[in-house]
Amino acid sequence: MSNKVIIIAEAGVNHNGDMSLAKKLIEKASKAGADYVKFQSFHAEKLVSKEALKAEYQAVNTNDGHVTQFEMLKKLELSNTDHKLLIDHCNECGIKFLSTAFDVEGIHYLNGLNIDFFKCPSGEITNFPYLKTVAKTGKPVVLSTGMATLDEVEDAVNVLKKYGQSNSKITLLHCNTEYPTPMNDVNLKAMLTMAHKLNLKVGYSDHTLGIEVPVAAVALGACIIEKHFTLDRTLPGPDHKASLEPEELFNMVRSIRNIEMAISKDGLKEPSPSELKNISIARKSIHLSKDIDQGMVLAESDLIPLRPGDGISPMLWNEVIGKTTNKKLKAFTKVKWEDIQ
Repeated sequence: MSNKVIIIAEAGVNHNGDMSLAKKLIEKASKAGADYVKFQSFHAEKLVSKEALKAEYQAVNTNDGHVTQFEMLKKLELSNTDHKLLIDHCNECGIKFLSTAFDVEGIHYLNGLNIDFFKCPSGEITNFPYLKTVAKTGKPVVLSTGMATLDEVEDAVNVLKKYGQSNSKITLLHCNTEYPTPMNDVNLKAMLTMAHKLNLKVGYSDHTLGIEVPVAAVALGACIIEKHFTLDRTLPGPDHKASLEPEELFNMVRSIRNIEMAISKDGLKEPSPSELKNISIARKSIHLSKDIDQGMVLAESDLIPLRPGDGISPMLWNEVIGKTTNKKLKAFTKVKWEDIQ
């Protein structure tokens, strides 16, 4: 884990079971500047029954309503060989490999691949054996909280803590599991509620269209951002339509890094190094509004604030009024302390 915002490019099942496509996804995620590219590790038999229906968004996006969820997922499985090929390609491309497991066996498998941390999907937040097994690995846990109430999130956190996790190793991702998520359902403030109520680090797993919401989440304090991406939103498959294309992923990463820098300072309100040179240019000094003879007592009507601001500040306006000039001065002369008494 890191002090910078961790950006997870979620390839998920957008490889469509094609290793050449999966490798291209890795290359694009690396080029975009993401920290991790994440896939999904599962066996369809241990994830869904053969009669399970697709989610509404899956049926719409795949446009093959006669195909069951089991049949769809069976085509998207990654073999042991596939995993090793993907890890090798990640290493070649300079990006870290990550995957999500959906059962206890998958957790043990990924732990054997020495992944940096476990990313738990929203659907497993009420899966006690799953949470217990993840906790016992001792590795950091990133838990998505889509569809969950605050009480359910707290219950899951308590399981993680009971079996070995500490607050410092748990990060909660606010999430909405509708693909794509309507903007009026995002409820980004819920991320802050979890951070406050549970005293844990938080992030955001995004399923909206576009990049605005994950960037906003970083501005609010998200330390991890996860976002689906694809090579082409028109490809067949359940998640492509709610995913970013490569150029959008690049723009999201760049925007997050910019926001990260913008909120990285100590919060003291003071001039920044880059703007110090502009103070005298943008501010004003007290000048004379008319010609003034020597020995005249300055009245308010004799004065005018003008740029540059390298003279007497207009905040000392009342201290200049009533002073007597030492010499004759022309209109628009910058007033100096040595010229008045």
